[in-house]
Amino acid sequence: MSSSTSTHQQPNLSFWQIWNVSFGFLGVQFGFALQNANVSRILSDLGADLHSLSLYWLVAPIMGLIVQPWVGAASDRTWGRLGRRRPFILAGAIAAAIGMLLMPNAPLFVAIMAPMLFGAMMLALMDASFNVCFQPFRSLVSDMVPNGQRNVGYSVQSLLINIGAVIGSILPFVLTNVIGLENTAKAGEVAPSVVWAFYLGATVLLGSVLWTVFRTKEYAPEDYARYKGLEDEDTQPNKAPLGERLSNFFKLVANMPSTMKQLAVVQFFSWFSLYIMWVYTTPAITQHIWAVDKVWFDPAYLSTVQMVPQHIADAKGAAGDWVGILFAGYSVFAALFSIVLARLADRFGRKLVYSLSLAAGGLGYLSFSLFQDFNQVSVNLLITEVTVPVGAVNLLIPMIGVGIAWAAILAMPYAMLAGSLPARQTGVYMGIFNYTVAMPQIIAGVSAGWILSNVFANEAIYIIMVAGGSMLAGAIAVYFVNENNPVEQEGTVHA
Repeated sequence: MSSSTSTHQQPNLSFWQIWNVSFGFLGVQFGFALQNANVSRILSDLGADLHSLSLYWLVAPIMGLIVQPWVGAASDRTWGRLGRRRPFILAGAIAAAIGMLLMPNAPLFVAIMAPMLFGAMMLALMDASFNVCFQPFRSLVSDMVPNGQRNVGYSVQSLLINIGAVIGSILPFVLTNVIGLENTAKAGEVAPSVVWAFYLGATVLLGSVLWTVFRTKEYAPEDYARYKGLEDEDTQPNKAPLGERLSNFFKLVANMPSTMKQLAVVQFFSWFSLYIMWVYTTPAITQHIWAVDKVWFDPAYLSTVQMVPQHIADAKGAAGDWVGILFAGYSVFAALFSIVLARLADRFGRKLVYSLSLAAGGLGYLSFSLFQDFNQVSVNLLITEVTVPVGAVNLLIPMIGVGIAWAAILAMPYAMLAGSLPARQTGVYMGIFNYTVAMPQIIAGVSAGWILSNVFANEAIYIIMVAGGSMLAGAIAVYFVNENNPVEQEGTVHA
């Protein structure tokens, strides 16, 4: 081992240094939250039915499956003026902002292609770009934050993610109820409140990422090697032929730490649930709480009527806005839980806290069906006052459990995994770990629409119950995870 790998303790970071490392995640999640709360709404306005919604949403995990491992491997071997992770974070943010500006304007490009096709393409661009940002951000925290501060580092990241998610989720609601923009969409178009929310989201995304890029200085290769106990050559670009690098990549997959394999089971049940929530919460509460008949989500039926009755359009718009409030609600609860998450994990252990958090989320989903109440109530949201069904307000209760689960999902798997990964391959392994995020969403995307239409006759509230059962299964699976399994033969494989 060269002299550069002599033992040197990685310096602790101040709170604000940790904050700056993760701050860009606020903007990335701002954009991601806008997408989660509004893409089903946009695609429905452009003509998608309930069955096909989950298929369109497949774009997101497929992009993650393709992009994140490649970006992880590339960022492991990239050392430039901006460092190794920041170039990818910046490039991804710029591309995501472009997608956010264009997607809600799909009807303007009807001369070039069908709005649904253009919308799907912009969804693919946004998701690919979000993934280019996400993976290097995860690795940047692992690079910069020493092991003793890992729980704090990922908890701060979770806090910022959820602050961004809160603002992004409520933005269309605010633009409608405070600014006064229209929240209903004409046939084949997107509501103005959603369009402007995406414009603002693109601005916040780019601005927060620039903050991290210019306020964080990554370690030089020789310093990184010294802190992580690596050989100097481990931080040099890999100039092996493409075929050899692909072969090495598959070897890495085959030799992944057992901790990663065990966490994959937990991740499957967790992300299967989350995918269902993001895709089907809007139609579920529109039907279950606003009493809109399922036929108004059927393009075949809609084609037989001259126009959608105003009260149906209004109910869909109000329900779509309230989904933003619910998603903001779980993000608020997640942000609050993130504040104490590190302390709880330090005191009671990551596994217990992680398992109980997922159980809270599962029970939250299962309780959705209990809160149906059509009576109207006036609600003061501080920024405005709205009248909604009592059941809509009561749905904030299960969002507490969902928020607790979301905070844990954002932090605990990565905190548990980081100690099992070789420092020279953190990025590529974090990218490979994204398979455990993408694959369950792909499976949900292929199966959830079929289940909804063939088993539940398009009654969307029941697919939310399926999400609850899946999250509870994830809580059980946590107990089979062993955190202390470093990867074998870490010095022999370079992707």
